[in-house]
Amino acid sequence: MTLKTTPADLDVLPRDIRFDVAPAGAGHWLGGDPVGTAVFNALSLTFPDGERLFMDAVRNYRGQLSGKLLEDARGFIAQEAIHSREHHGLNGAIDRDKYPVAEIEAQVRQRTTFARDRGPMAMLVSTIALEHFTAMMADMFMANPELFKGSAPDMERLWRWHAMEETEHKAVAYDVFMAVTKDWSPFKRYMIRCRAMFFVSIMFTRNICRYAARLLEADGYEPEAALKAVDRYVWRKPGLFLRGWKTYFAWYRPGFHPWDHDNRSELAAWQAEFDGAAAAAA
Repeated sequence: MTLKTTPADLDVLPRDIRFDVAPAGAGHWLGGDPVGTAVFNALSLTFPDGERLFMDAVRNYRGQLSGKLLEDARGFIAQEAIHSREHHGLNGAIDRDKYPVAEIEAQVRQRTTFARDRGPMAMLVSTIALEHFTAMMADMFMANPELFKGSAPDMERLWRWHAMEETEHKAVAYDVFMAVTKDWSPFKRYMIRCRAMFFVSIMFTRNICRYAARLLEADGYEPEAALKAVDRYVWRKPGLFLRGWKTYFAWYRPGFHPWDHDNRSELAAWQAEFDGAAAAAA
C-alpha cells in the first residue's frame, strides 16, 4: 500500500521575516481585549521551547529520510527555528514586571524536558499530535480573519505568517513518523497516535487555559473569574479550540493524513504575500 504524503507540488520553504512586536509591551494588543490577548500571549509563551522540541523530534530521524521528505524535514526545521525566534521576541516584549512570564516559561520548559526525557519516538509522537493542533487553529485563523481586528498590523501579520507556515508543513512530522515506523503494523501506529492525541488534547488545552488565566490575574481578575473568561474565549466565542472540531476529529479516522483536508487554495494568497515579504527582507 502506498502511504499518503505531503503533496509533491508543495514546497516547505522558510521565510526569514522579522516583525515589530513592540505592541506586545503596551498591554492588550489584541484589539484592547484582555482575554484574547492573554490567550494568544499564553500560546506564544509555549512556542520557543515547544518548537525547539518539534525541530529536534524531526532532526532525530533525519538520517533515515531521503528525497522530498528529507527536503521537507529541512524546511520544517528552518521554519520552526524562525517561528521560535519571532515568538521569543514577542515574549520578551511582554511586561515581565506585571505578568508572570518567567513562571509560565519555567512550566513550559519543565513539560518539554519531560517529553524529551521519554526518548526520540515519544518526542516525535507528541510532535505529530501538537502539529495537528496548530494546523487546526491555523485553519480557523484563515476562516476567521476578524479574530485580529483592531490589532497592530505587524502583530496580525506575525500570527497570520505563523498560521500559514504551520499549514504548509502540517504533515511533515507526520510523514516522518509514518516513514520511520514503516515496519510497524497499521494497528500499532493507529493506536499510538490516537493515544498521543488523547493525552495531548487534555494537557495542551488545560495548560493554555491555565497560563492565560494566570496572565489575566495580573490584570486584576480573580482566579476563578479569570479561568471562566478564558474558557469562554477558547470554547465558546470566538471558540479558538472549538471551531476546528471537524479537523480535530479527523485524526481518529484510520488511514488519516493531514492533507486529506487540502486547503492549499486558501493558503495561496498568504503564501504569495509572505514570499514577497521574505524576498524584500532578503
